[in-house]
Amino acid sequence: MSEAENLYGEEHVRRYRETAGDVGHRWKRGSKILLLTTKGRKSGEPRTKPLIYEQDGDRYVIVASKGGAPEHPDWYENLQRDPNVELQVLDEVLPARARTAEGEERERLWQLVNQQWPDYDSYQTKTDREIPVVVLERAPA
Repeated sequence: MSEAENLYGEEHVRRYRETAGDVGHRWKRGSKILLLTTKGRKSGEPRTKPLIYEQDGDRYVIVASKGGAPEHPDWYENLQRDPNVELQVLDEVLPARARTAEGEERERLWQLVNQQWPDYDSYQTKTDREIPVVVLERAPA
């Protein structure tokens, strides 16, 4: 097992940042990780999470699964309040804007992300909420 496969939470964020993603970008079962920084909806402080992502053209796609928990993850609640976020993908740090995919777009992107992390389908069976699929688009320069 590689070092990256054992990374979680703050330690994952720290190692990813200090190695520009050399450690932490590839995670379990070959999944790809980006760092998402949102503004805390209560504190206003930056909050960074390592999240599995897939690319759809020049956009990044993430899933607010929380392992199938009944409530949304904190980072998703944060971006509902303020959709302006920061991403780090490998050594690139960029501003982006988040939105929740709906309808046919959501279904297409759900299939895309499940190719990389098939557990999303089982997470959906554990909860009554529709697990959000989030599209991250680069903010205009």
